[in-house]
Amino acid sequence: MNTLRNAMGKMTNYRWAICAMLFFATTVNYLDRQVLSLTWKDFIAPEFHWTDNDYGTITSIFSIIYAFSMLFAGRFIDWMGTKKGYLWSIGIWSIGACLHAACGYATEMWVGLDNSNALIAVETGSVMAVTIATVSVYFFLAARFILALGEAGNFPAAIKVTAEYFPKKDRAYATSIFNAGATVGALAAPITIPLLARYFKEIGIGNGWEMAFIVIGALGFIWMGLWVFIYTEPRKSKHVNEAELEYIEQDKYEAGAVVVPEGTEEKKLSFLQCFCYKQTWAFASGKFMTDGVWWFFLFWTPAYISDVYGFSSDSPTAMLLIFVLYAITMLSIYGGKLPSIIISRTGMNPYAARMRAMLIFAFFPLLALFAQPLGNYSYWFPVVIIGIAGAAHQAWSANIFSTVSDMFPRTAIATVTGIGGMAGGVGSYIINKGSGMLFSYAAGTTIANGTEVEMTKEMLHHGAQYARPAMEFMGFSGKPAGYFIIFCICAVAYLIGWLIMKALVPKYKPIVID
Repeated sequence: MNTLRNAMGKMTNYRWAICAMLFFATTVNYLDRQVLSLTWKDFIAPEFHWTDNDYGTITSIFSIIYAFSMLFAGRFIDWMGTKKGYLWSIGIWSIGACLHAACGYATEMWVGLDNSNALIAVETGSVMAVTIATVSVYFFLAARFILALGEAGNFPAAIKVTAEYFPKKDRAYATSIFNAGATVGALAAPITIPLLARYFKEIGIGNGWEMAFIVIGALGFIWMGLWVFIYTEPRKSKHVNEAELEYIEQDKYEAGAVVVPEGTEEKKLSFLQCFCYKQTWAFASGKFMTDGVWWFFLFWTPAYISDVYGFSSDSPTAMLLIFVLYAITMLSIYGGKLPSIIISRTGMNPYAARMRAMLIFAFFPLLALFAQPLGNYSYWFPVVIIGIAGAAHQAWSANIFSTVSDMFPRTAIATVTGIGGMAGGVGSYIINKGSGMLFSYAAGTTIANGTEVEMTKEMLHHGAQYARPAMEFMGFSGKPAGYFIIFCICAVAYLIGWLIMKALVPKYKPIVID
């Protein structure tokens, strides 16, 4: 053991420094995801003539690439090791984030136009406009592919680090703290990204959105430089003394715990063996049912505020609404503490306490049923309700991640987390692609230059006539009707997910490798 570690004295708290690094990595992760959602409607769509369906295609394919990358990212992290695996992950996604900036130039070269102004000047509905939209979507998908490939490693690596540095009773709380980075990233995004895009547009650097991708993407390289010096395994870290190490490893002293002697290599589950356990399928089912809800809110809320209430993403009102929404989701940190409170008061095992906490959190998203109806009175009602649903999701997420480290050996944690992440990504693909198609259908169509195109508020304002009428649902018309349908799906997803998990794994049953 490292001779620099203090054998006696007050317990160090270096595990919280590691948790802070996980928090910042997750913050950067979500900032990189948000650049597109906060710039596409007002900066990118006019340049490339995108519709909601185009954007839905990009977000949904990103989700499915992310999903299948998660399947292998977890295995990669377990194989490569936490330190190197995390570095590879954030390095790849930072490169992918920066590459988005080149999509405009690549599109101009491909279609034979000189600059972005020439792209914008192309008449809506023309063959050239359709070509520009199609070509640009493919270039953005290429950049999103690299982004998804790298981002898939964040949560498997972070959950593995949490299992290395925290005992079971603290893991949900530690996870809720680093997982709050998703909220902070989403919180910082609307007050930074549109302003960055607007600033660079005003000073004449492209259309502004390009530099927003580069500036935000560069944050990942800064994190990598810090991680090289900060992370070391607890037993090898000079910053972790005997008292803290004993606290971290307290679970091996529990009755029935499987103790692996120091210096002995832990037995491993093969990739296919992980699929043989109900615990894996329970985790994957919970992720499939609920991840898409968070991603829908993340990717579509700026568009929702624009489509339904008419506020552009860089307007002060829109930035305030998004800021307040994600400020509310910060309440999720307390959700990670709830299982610890239940354990201390009832003596429940960690899994039972987490399932009880998750059932409580599953009821809050039901408020989304009222988001659209109450939005008729004020746009603040849906914003607050989405914020509460987002907080419930993040609290749910912190606990569902911790069920993996509760029941699987450390050598399989990242792999199983990746499998569940893949299931969550598939669910996200379905809801994002479905939403884009639904919103385009709900808007109705009109005829422009002999082509049937999606009806917009601007076209309607200038006297355009419907070729296909807007959709009607429960008293709502057009895109508000589409949003209402998706809100209803989001509202019940958590209760369904919880019931499936409980049916598959009704009681705490850790995996023991013979």
